[in-house]
Amino acid sequence: MLRIGVIGYGYWGPNIVRNFKTIKGGGVPIICDGLPAARDRARQQHENTTVVSDCRDVLACKEIDAVAVITPVSTHYELARMALENGKHVFVEKPFTATSAQAEQLIELAARKNLKIMVDHTFLFTGSVKKIKELVDSNTLGRLFYYDSTRVNLGLFQHDVNVIWDLAPHDLSIMDHVLGEKPTAVVATGESHFNGSEDIAYITVYFDNNVIAHFNVNWLSPVKVRLTLVGGEKKMLVWNDVVADEKIRVYDKGVEVETREGVYDLLVSYRSGDMWAPKVDRTEALQSEAEYFVHCIMNDETPINDGHAGLRVVKILEAADRSLRKRGKMVYLQ
Repeated sequence: MLRIGVIGYGYWGPNIVRNFKTIKGGGVPIICDGLPAARDRARQQHENTTVVSDCRDVLACKEIDAVAVITPVSTHYELARMALENGKHVFVEKPFTATSAQAEQLIELAARKNLKIMVDHTFLFTGSVKKIKELVDSNTLGRLFYYDSTRVNLGLFQHDVNVIWDLAPHDLSIMDHVLGEKPTAVVATGESHFNGSEDIAYITVYFDNNVIAHFNVNWLSPVKVRLTLVGGEKKMLVWNDVVADEKIRVYDKGVEVETREGVYDLLVSYRSGDMWAPKVDRTEALQSEAEYFVHCIMNDETPINDGHAGLRVVKILEAADRSLRKRGKMVYLQ
C-alpha cells in the first residue's frame, strides 16, 4: 500500500483525500492544514485519520511514502523540496511551481533521490482528453491547424495569482499532452479591474509547424464556458465540457486547396460531411489520476504528468506574464 500524507484541506484537498483513501493500493494516514476550520472538517470527515496543523509533522512522518501538496502555488516549491529531501514521492497541485527555476531544482532533486513527481494535471485523465489524444495520435483529424480553448466563469477570484496562473494551467497542460509539440513563442494580453491582478486574459501560443493555439481565460463571464476546438486537415473536433452528453463531436468538415497548371490562384473548396460523437469514458478523472500515481510508484514508471510536464506549463505561464507586462509583445521560448 502507498501511504500518502496530504498537506492542504481547503477547496481541492477533500477531493484528493477521498480518492487516495478509496482507491486500491492507496491510503491517507495523515492530513495537515493551518486553519482550524479546515482541520475540524477533516476530523469530522475522516475519523480514523491523524489531523495536524504543522506541515513538518507530515514531511518527517516515517509512516508515509508520499506527500500530496494541495496548497497555494507560492508554497509548492518549499513543501515539495522538503518532502523530497525526506525521501517522499510528491504529488503537487497545479501549477507545479511559481517559477521554472524552482521546477528545475525539484526535478533534479527527485532524480537524485530516485523519487517520482506528479503534477495534478487532472484533465489529462478525463475520458474526453483521452479520446482527443487518441484521435490526434491516430491521425483521424489529419495535420493539425489550430487549438482553441475558452475557460470562463464568474469567479472564483484568487488573491495570490492572476487569472492566467489560475485557469490556464488546465488548458496548457491539455494542449501540451495532446499536441506533443514544443511551442516557440507566446503572446498574452489582459486587464485587471479589481485587485491589481489580471482577471481576463488572452494567450496565443505559436509552434514551428504552423499550428497556432489560443486561450481565453476570464473570471468575469456571466456564464460558465468550457469549450475547446481542434482543427485538422481531415476533420475538426469540438469538446464542450459543460454538457452532459456528447461532450466530444467530430465534424467531417474542412478546407481543400489545390492548384492547377497555368492557374496561379489557389482553388479553395469546402467539405461538409457527417458529425459523430465518440463514446467517452465517464470514470472520475481524479480517481484515474490517483490510481495512476500509485501505479507509477509501485512499478517505477515515469508519469505523463511528471515534473518535466509541469515545467513546460510553467515556462508558458512565465512567458505569458512577461508578454502581459509588455502589453502583448511576443516572448520567445528557449
